[in-house]
Amino acid sequence: MTNTKIPGRTGEPQDQHLVEHIFEKGLWSVRYIVILGVIFGAISAIALFIAGSLEIYNTLSEFLFAAESHIGHEEILIAIIGAIDFYLIALVLLIFSFGIYELFISELDIARTGGDFGSILEVTNLDDLKNKIVKVIIMVLIVSFFQRILSMTFTTSLDMLWMAISICVICVGVYFLGRHI
Repeated sequence: MTNTKIPGRTGEPQDQHLVEHIFEKGLWSVRYIVILGVIFGAISAIALFIAGSLEIYNTLSEFLFAAESHIGHEEILIAIIGAIDFYLIALVLLIFSFGIYELFISELDIARTGGDFGSILEVTNLDDLKNKIVKVIIMVLIVSFFQRILSMTFTTSLDMLWMAISICVICVGVYFLGRHI
């Protein structure tokens, strides 16, 4: 195979084979497949924001406008916390979509020039993306835990003790999460 000089390319070895150049260009273009993750992640986030909003709307409309509403304050709180779960998972999907787009395709120039969203979009590698997603997922788990505790019935004082220990362990975990990630 002969070495072919590729015109108009800077920073590349001048003795790169034409086949090698074509292969590398094709391989590099495969990265655009992440667009599917970006699109479906964003669509899923929108669906979850709508679902969370409908959850709150239905709960509040039943509480405020139903003539024979049997919904109590505890049920309202559980439903709203469930909606917060939807919102948090939607945020995970948005962060994921923004992150993989910026890592594999291009920076979101419009977001960087249009506002102060740098802390959301500062994803320089997969570890940054993972850390942002892990923090939000942990918040989702904490909110889900809180929602389940509200719907529990405690029969013994030992149940209350285990709940208090669980909350303490979560608080310690969140403290260390904030210090190290």
